[in-house]
Formats: sequence, C-alpha cells, structure tokens
Amino acid sequence: MDRRILFFASLLLLAGVSELWADTKKEPVSYVNPMIGTSGMGHTFPGACAPFGIVQLSPETDTIPQNIDGRYVGKVYAYCAGYQHDDPTIVGFSHTHLSGTGHSDLGDIMIMPQTGALKLNPGTADKPENGYRSRFSHDTEIAEPGYYAVTLSDYNIKAEMTATQRVGVHRYTFPQGNDCRIILDMLHGIYNYDGKVLWSSLRVENDTLITGYRITNGWARCNYTYFAMSLSKPIKDYGYKDMKTPKYQGFWRKFNVNRNFPEIAGRDIVAYFNFDNSDSQPLVIKVALSAVGTDGALKNLRAEASGKSFDQIRTETEGLWNHELGLIECEGTDDQKAMLYTSLYHTMINPSIYMDVDRRYRGLDGNIHVAENFDNYTIFSVWDTYRALHPLLGLIKPDRNTDMVKSMIAHQQQSVHHMLPVWSLMANEGWCMTGYHAVTVLADALVKGADIDRDAAMKAMVETATCPYYESLGDYMRLGYAPFDKNGTAASNTLEYSFDDWTIYSAAKHLGMEDIAGQFEKRALYYRNTFDKSIGFANARYSDGSFKKDLDPYQTSGEGFIEGNSWNFSFQAPQDVDGLISLFGGDKAFIGKLDRLFEMDLPAKYYEHNEDVTADCLVGGYVHGNEPSHHIPYLYAWTSQPWKTQTWMRTIMNKMYRNHIRGLGGNDDCGQMSAWYIFSAMGFYPVCPGSDQYVLGAPYLPYIDVTLSNGKHIIIKAPNVSDKNRYVRSVKINGKPYSKMYVTHSMLDSGCEIEFVMGSKPNKKRGLAESDKPYSMTKGA
Repeated sequence: MDRRILFFASLLLLAGVSELWADTKKEPVSYVNPMIGTSGMGHTFPGACAPFGIVQLSPETDTIPQNIDGRYVGKVYAYCAGYQHDDPTIVGFSHTHLSGTGHSDLGDIMIMPQTGALKLNPGTADKPENGYRSRFSHDTEIAEPGYYAVTLSDYNIKAEMTATQRVGVHRYTFPQGNDCRIILDMLHGIYNYDGKVLWSSLRVENDTLITGYRITNGWARCNYTYFAMSLSKPIKDYGYKDMKTPKYQGFWRKFNVNRNFPEIAGRDIVAYFNFDNSDSQPLVIKVALSAVGTDGALKNLRAEASGKSFDQIRTETEGLWNHELGLIECEGTDDQKAMLYTSLYHTMINPSIYMDVDRRYRGLDGNIHVAENFDNYTIFSVWDTYRALHPLLGLIKPDRNTDMVKSMIAHQQQSVHHMLPVWSLMANEGWCMTGYHAVTVLADALVKGADIDRDAAMKAMVETATCPYYESLGDYMRLGYAPFDKNGTAASNTLEYSFDDWTIYSAAKHLGMEDIAGQFEKRALYYRNTFDKSIGFANARYSDGSFKKDLDPYQTSGEGFIEGNSWNFSFQAPQDVDGLISLFGGDKAFIGKLDRLFEMDLPAKYYEHNEDVTADCLVGGYVHGNEPSHHIPYLYAWTSQPWKTQTWMRTIMNKMYRNHIRGLGGNDDCGQMSAWYIFSAMGFYPVCPGSDQYVLGAPYLPYIDVTLSNGKHIIIKAPNVSDKNRYVRSVKINGKPYSKMYVTHSMLDSGCEIEFVMGSKPNKKRGLAESDKPYSMTKGA
C-alpha cells in the first residue's frame, strides 16, 4: 500500500498548525515529527538519517565542553544530541549522533558553510559574529525523516541535508555572486574537551575529492572515523590552522603546509575550502563514513551515492522510511498518529549499521573483521533497550534483531573480558550503566525462535554472567548479593543480575540445557536477598549480611541504587512477581504499595538536582522517564485488581508522550521510551523479556494493524476507546472470548485479531483465575 509520510516542521508544530500530505486514496497518513524531544533537555537530533543508518547528519547548536581541566561542565548534559531548540545559533552540521541518550560522544566531521571574511573559530552564542557560526530562525527550519533544512541567516545560505545509511549529503545554496566556502572542523565534537581528538588527517586527492580520518578518545575510548568527501564544484584554494601549535614538526617544516598543500594533519585542525560561485549553483557535498579506512569510505560513497542527485537520494530515503513506517496502520487523532509514528521512527535510528558495503567492520579488538552471515550493528544501550526495543524489533523486524544479536555475540568473542555488550558504541565498550542485560536480549531471541547459534549464544551468556571482576559479580556469586560496602549501587546490581540470570535459566530450559539451567536457577531468585522485610523495601546490604540502617526509599543517590530509588527498584523482579508479592506481605499489601507509588506527591528535593529526572517524568512517585520503572504499571495483572493497570496506562501515555518539542517525559534512550509507547498503544507489553509472554494492558487507539515480516497481521480493535473509556470490559482473539492477562509471542507471530470492548468502568471480575495470570517463576517467596 502506497503511503505518504507527513512531516511536521517545527515552525508549524509550535504555531499549532498541521499540514498533511495524503495520498489520493485517503489511506491512513503516517505522521513523523523528528523535533519531538525530551522534556526540559531536548536530547534529540532533528537531522537526516536513513533507517538504522550510521550517518545521522544534524545541526550542532553550541560547543559546550564536557569538562574544563577535568571538572565536569553540567550544561553539557543538554547537548547529548548536539542540538538545543532554544539556542539561537548553529555551529555546523556533523555526521554522527546518539538518539535520546543521557550521556554522549560523536559529532564527527563537522561542516559549516561560510561567506565573507574567513573565520576558523566557532565563536560564541552571545557574539556569533566573532566566529563562523550563524544565527537561524525556526521559521526556516524543516525536519523530516531523511531531510533537514534551515537558512543560516548571517550568511543567507540555505542548508539542506539528506542521507543514506553510510553517506551524508549536504546541499548549500549561497547568495548569488558571492564566493563560497566551507569550514571543515576536525576539532569539533559532542561532549568535547581539550585533548579528545587524538589525531586528524586530510588528503586533498583532487579538486573534488577529500579523504581523511580522525581518532577520538571519548566515551568510545578509541573511535576511528574515516571519510571520503565528494564535491560538486572544484576547490579553488584551501588551507588550515592547527589550533594548538605542535611541539614537534619534524621536516614537514620545509613545506608551507598551511596553504594549498594536499596533506593536512594534526590534533586540533580546522580546514577551509573555497569555491567559485559565479554559476550560482548549489554546492553539493557527499560524505561517506567508514570505521575501516578511506578505501572503505570510498566504496560506501560509490555504492550508495555515486551518480545520484541530492533530490534523488532524498526521495529514495523518504521511500525507505515510508516502507518502514508503513508496517503500522492506525486510527486516531492527528496528535495520536504523530506520536505513534514518531515513536516508530525513534525505534529505527539506533542500533546502527556498522560495516562497509563490502561487509568489513572494525571489531572490539581493534582488528578488521568480515561479517559473513549477518549485518554488523553498533550502539547498544542495552540497560535501556532490552526492556522493550529489542522485543519490539524481535516482533516486527526479526531479521534485523537477529543480526543485532549476532553482532553482540561477535562483540563477546572479540572481548578480552569475554563479555557481551554493556553499553557499546563504535567498536568500543563504554561500560555505562549496570547489569549484563545483553544476555536478556539473547535469551529473548532464543526463546522466540531466532535463527542464531544456540551454543555460541549460551556460551556468551554464561561467560558474561561469570566474569568475577565485573562490578561485584564475584561477591554476588559468593554471597547471593552485591555488598554495599564494596559497591555503591549494590542493591540495584543484585536485582538486575538476578533478572539477567533468570533469562539464562529460561533460555537454557527452553533449549533443554539442564546443566546450565540448574546453574542459574538459584541465582534467578537472588533478588530476594535485597528485600528488607523490616521496612518493606529493597535495601542495600553489607558483606556481613546486615542491611543499610537508614534507607530513604525516596532518595536516588547514596542509597545503593542507580538512576532510581527504592520505591521504584523494589518492584524489579519481573521473573517472579508472585514471589515478590509474598515478600511485600501478600496481595493486598502489594496493591497498596503500587497504589501509593502512583498516587504519592514526591517532594521536589528528591529530583530537582537529578539530570535524568524532572517533574515531567513523574506520575506520583512512578518515574516513567527512567527505564527501571517501565514494567511497573503492568504488575497489577498478577493481583486481584488487574484493572488498575488500565487506570494508569492512559494517564502515563497522555502525560509522557505529547506532539511537542518537549514532548517526551524522559530520555528516549535509543528508542526504549518509544518502544514502550508502541507496545502500550497496542495494549500489551513484554514485562519479562526471556519469556514468550506479553502482559495485557489496554489499547490506546481504536484501530492498529501491524504487518509482520512473515506477511501476517496483528490487528487490534478498540472502537470506542477514549480517556473515559479506558477500561477493558472483555477481549476476543480471532473472534473467541479470551480471559487471560497475557498473549504469547507465537499467537502474535502467527497473526491474530484482538478485539477489546472498552468501557468507562472496570470489569473487576476479569483475569482473576490463577490460570489467567502471567508467568511467575514461583508461586510465593
């Protein structure tokens, strides 16, 4: 079915105006607004990318350093994606970004067009005229999947961007009669600091081709970014400046290397290239990236962009997005559609393809490998994405998710620690966050029938879960918990390890590997060792077995948890919810605790100084803006009041997901927030990845049709659903009454029609039978 995508430009969004492109058949229109960002922070890049592409070409609006002389600069947090909507200037356009993360890197190979006097310093936001940056207005800004445009008002230059998976394409229309110039700033980066760039090199191969690379030391400790840059106009003259004079120049000093010399190298170089603009034709620049070498970048350039115009590439990339987003049809208001399709768009940005067209890629070991039976991916934010993003891709894009799993296994095989990714990017392990949640991604894929090497997968999982020096893992294996006197996030680590261990147990049981299942069965219940029955909360515990005496369950820092408090982390046992209910004191007490979490008024002192949590992230004390809480609304399904999930779901979705520049109530974290929304809009959620179950909530839209890769359809009907009619009165699947509180992966993957009868009052009798309850490892503590 042919569909046109509607893209909301930010100026129309902020003005409250909607402009639609619809096909002549008046079929459902897909809406995407790339400007939707995190409440308070932004953390989005509005630029151009292809689905799952490594090139994400986007504007940078400032140059805030990550640190100055080793001291953290707090303002840099707002620039995780390089772009802030409130900023008045654009510094340039770089080719690599992270999507919605709370820590950052990249911003590689930045280009800025320029007229007039040569300026090689970016200048400052308050005095942009002192540098090469330019003011801009949102009135000229257009953001669509695969396309970005803005007018740089200080130069009167129209800047346009599009991209393939590996090539960023710029088109700059300069004022008539002016000479034109581009600045190539090899020093610029996101989360930059003095010394981050280890080395840069440029070669002017001829008057329309530049190749080069840079090596940076950031979150990705050693990131190689090679490029090949093709120019539509011949270079008239060029030069560069090294912003930090090298202490040794060797015998290169015999040349005038700073002007029209075809080899440029240094640590802090900023280059310029001048062009003749007498024909008044736009300057088109194609920049292909590679982690392997400039030869790989040239191959990528020729394969994906050679002989193609800017408009042709833009149209092709728009077609790719149309195909990907066309997997879902829906009915709803314009804002509801915009939120659903923008969420789907967000789930197809990261992870990103990380190999050249000849299948070579740089591995974790620094060597060059060939991906022989899979596409290699990078950017694995698995602390976030194991929860919903990978299960969603496993459902709607199983081939891609399988390749991502194979990429993780290759990472483990190249790791000197023999560990799966924790937070990996650009052939580097970033070690951000806790747990070893890649085992969950592998286990979920195995249980759901992905075509991966089961022995290699299980070996990778076991070796990861038994690395004795990884964050108190040795103590955890010995004591049954991570001790607080040795680890500041010991309580949450224990909870996370225990769930990860359960997924190994689950996959091993599924595969008939009873010896491995037996090894991890006990560890899967170690979550119990954090529960302090004297106070009714998960609590940090010392090596001698005693609990922390003065736990503040509302406080995030200093209490033994990471990016969450005990109120939220105490519910972190999705593998054994019945056992968790017993620990809380039974059904009534558990329901009371959940109710209190959603209904409380959390004092501002507990989040006002937290980078990751704002008031916009909260429903009571429930922190939707950070991932450890995402399963909690669904836990009512195990209780005698399952309808309360339906009470809270719509409240959460209405508050946390809005078609607005600050529309997301928390960091999207490489698509996790968005994947949660898509699942929840369909009316079910993978509370326990590693099982084959999705727990039922309530649908958000009256109609959704998901086309699976096998040609089957998941059709969800809820014709009278609304904020008032948020309660599920009854369910039919394929026309037959259905009483269970979950659906299985095989049911969905086989195609099915789920019909919800909605009403303004809950059906308090539905889903109460023991046989209707979702999986729990035990039936009590």
